[in-house]
Amino acid sequence: MTADQFVKALKAEGVNVKERSGWRTHNRNHKGAWGPVHGVVIHHTAGRNSLAFVSSGSSALPGPLCHTHLAKDGTATMVGNGRANHAGTFASNAHTAVVTESSTHPKPSKAEPIDGNTHYYGIEIENLGDGKDFYPQSQYDAAVKWAAAICRHHGWTADSVIGHKEGTTRKIDPKGPIGKAAGSLWDMTDFRKDVTAQLKKSAGKPPTTPSKPTTPNKPAVPAFPGAQYFRPGARNQYVTQLGRQLVKTGYGRFYKVGPGPQWTGSDRAAVKAFQTAQGWTGSDADGYPGPQTWKRLFSS
Repeated sequence: MTADQFVKALKAEGVNVKERSGWRTHNRNHKGAWGPVHGVVIHHTAGRNSLAFVSSGSSALPGPLCHTHLAKDGTATMVGNGRANHAGTFASNAHTAVVTESSTHPKPSKAEPIDGNTHYYGIEIENLGDGKDFYPQSQYDAAVKWAAAICRHHGWTADSVIGHKEGTTRKIDPKGPIGKAAGSLWDMTDFRKDVTAQLKKSAGKPPTTPSKPTTPNKPAVPAFPGAQYFRPGARNQYVTQLGRQLVKTGYGRFYKVGPGPQWTGSDRAAVKAFQTAQGWTGSDADGYPGPQTWKRLFSS
């Protein structure tokens, strides 16, 4: 998202947004890639009055340390736009679950080859993280809307949202009770359910009741961009679009870290498997998509 799109999406979702001076150009893009983005990470600050800190960071870990800081009263302050030092390294199995939008988020493996700062948006929620400091309900609700706004913009489900502790064994966040009622603890499975419920609402508009039952139209098949976009060395948005559709149709096993804009052997293997499953052979199942492969895949 651009800075304008980010703010617009949050406000449409009902988030109280503030903009910290300079946030639109505040990032770590000079230290590594920003994107392709695949998901959202939820953090707690492990401290108080942390807005300035998550914006500036420290000499050991320069800011921004997230994209948005969420205060106790639910105010979301934008502090970074682009790559931020919030996620660190992630486990492959955790990242794959996000990319494929799996309903199951596994315990992260110890090996962490994924650069989470490249692929994830991050929010730092003001909380001590000691298991005792509670998240006011308004703060929790704002976090739900923040995550939903990003998912809605990208067309993701709530399974693109994970807690920092679900991406790495190094962290415990988010942690703590929600509200003052006993027994209500932050649980990422419940959080994703709440994000799902938020996504079912119409952002920025009151819900409407149709005058009669309607049958949703099946999404139109996007136009085939051309074979030249799917060749060795190619890097473009259509490769990402193709890969995500292959994952959705059951061919995610061919990707180690999920689809991206760079055409790789994983893309070709997944396409070839799809073509073979259609009963095609020979040059019709060479692993390179043509108009018929594209049409059949996006009609699945």
